[in-house]
Amino acid sequence: MICCDGLVKIYMTDNRKVMALEGLDITIKTGEMMAIIGKSGSGKSTLLHMIGGLETPTAGSILIDGKDISTLKEKEIVTYRRNTIGFLWQKSARNLFPYLTALQNIETMMRLGKKYSKERAIKLLQAVGMEQHANKFPNQLSGGEQQRVSIAVALANQPSILLADEPTGAVDSQTAQQIFQLFHELNCKLGITIIIVTHDLALADKVDRTVLISDGKISTEKIRQVQKAADFQSHEEYSVMDKAHRIQLSEEVLEEAGITSDKVKVEVVEGKVVISRPE
Repeated sequence: MICCDGLVKIYMTDNRKVMALEGLDITIKTGEMMAIIGKSGSGKSTLLHMIGGLETPTAGSILIDGKDISTLKEKEIVTYRRNTIGFLWQKSARNLFPYLTALQNIETMMRLGKKYSKERAIKLLQAVGMEQHANKFPNQLSGGEQQRVSIAVALANQPSILLADEPTGAVDSQTAQQIFQLFHELNCKLGITIIIVTHDLALADKVDRTVLISDGKISTEKIRQVQKAADFQSHEEYSVMDKAHRIQLSEEVLEEAGITSDKVKVEVVEGKVVISRPE
């Protein structure tokens, strides 16, 4: 569904260039629920904004269902954001109008997208467990309740992709768990593709695929594997090789291997590539 090829993003700040993305490649399947993690400034939010049509790449392409959205005109990109993308931000002030009730917030978004249906607006509130709060204003709701309504607002125009930027950053751990459970239910019932950006490394336990961005590139991936016969789950971690056949090694891996120099020994042993410190 989503194919990012060689994405580069350069910002100008204080008369100097800052490279947020450095030739990033990633493919995301339809209906996938995944997390993008990384340190502050790693480029994860920049990637999310590009997929959402909020920013354009300096170089590279972003294909959504085979169409390069980086080449769309302004009117076309507005239509794309309205009909294809649902946004969920960390702070509810970016998701909800404070002077509208929960139900009115959803209805307003539907009217903007020309897909108004009061019946479906009520069903969305029911889907996020907030139907009893339909006539309350945001300041009458807790942080977790506001995020639930925000999810309903993000789904108002039946998007095929939901982008969530630090969606649990302003709530407690119990509420965060409830929100991720809701994401799983929506992902299963609606088949919507959900991409979550966060700095929380523990997210690998809550989604099926986690990718780590480091220095503007995808460096590693974790795939969750669940054995249904036994109540057990594990993770396989993979380093990602770019088109030039390069991989990034984390500080933790280098430290564990005792590698402190900028040179390593690379050899093939019984069909496996072995990287070790120089003798």
